[in-house]
Amino acid sequence: MEPGYALAGAFVGFLVGLTGVGGGSLMAPILIIFGINPATAIGTDLWFAAITKSVGGGIHHRLGSPDWKIVLRLAAGSIPAALLTLFWLARYQGGSLKPELLMHLLGVALLVSAGMMLVKPRLHGPLLRLRNALGPAMRSRQVAATVIGGAVVGSLVTLTSVGAGAIVAVMLAILYPLRLRTRSIVGTDIVHAVPLALVAALGHSWLGNVDVTLLGNLLLGSLPGIVIGSLVAGHVNEVLVRTALATMLAISAIKMIFG
Repeated sequence: MEPGYALAGAFVGFLVGLTGVGGGSLMAPILIIFGINPATAIGTDLWFAAITKSVGGGIHHRLGSPDWKIVLRLAAGSIPAALLTLFWLARYQGGSLKPELLMHLLGVALLVSAGMMLVKPRLHGPLLRLRNALGPAMRSRQVAATVIGGAVVGSLVTLTSVGAGAIVAVMLAILYPLRLRTRSIVGTDIVHAVPLALVAALGHSWLGNVDVTLLGNLLLGSLPGIVIGSLVAGHVNEVLVRTALATMLAISAIKMIFG
């Protein structure tokens, strides 16, 4: 057992259960800072996300928070996109991107996630006004926009392990300002991330980008962490948590891009 990895797993697992984000956004950079090869960090992190979010998703399902219709819409785009991205990596990239390119891509994905997390609290009022102005027109475009957004996230998650949390959460807040409350967004986000992360993780195992021993250490801490986070979701100051998390993501992004 490596206590440092178990503690990192507990910290990230708690944030995943609490906010629906933090898995790929924090775990992959943490592993890279610990000296893990970027491709291995991403592949191992995808298994970490698939397993921990399965636990959190089960808790949110019992609480009745996921919107299953939206989960299916997201998956209709994300799963095929993940499979195509894995095929591209295997056929044209030798199983993984070059470390320098991967670090820069991961940094950009982290910056996007951090920015979206900071913008999300300011979106509710304008989005409600837009929703009322568009009326039925917005509803007719929601399905297509959700599937397309899911496809973009599916490719991004497969390449970097980042995006299934923060980006999807903001996208759902934009597309469904009336339908989804905070807890429903978190639950829907986590439940959708499970099959996406599982498909991407299986693909990275096939490509040889997973460290099973490292994964076991991360899970020792993450499973109790995500249970606690899921149970207290909706009962903490979301703005403070997201601001702190966005700051950590931005710092990690700068280290990935310039470090």
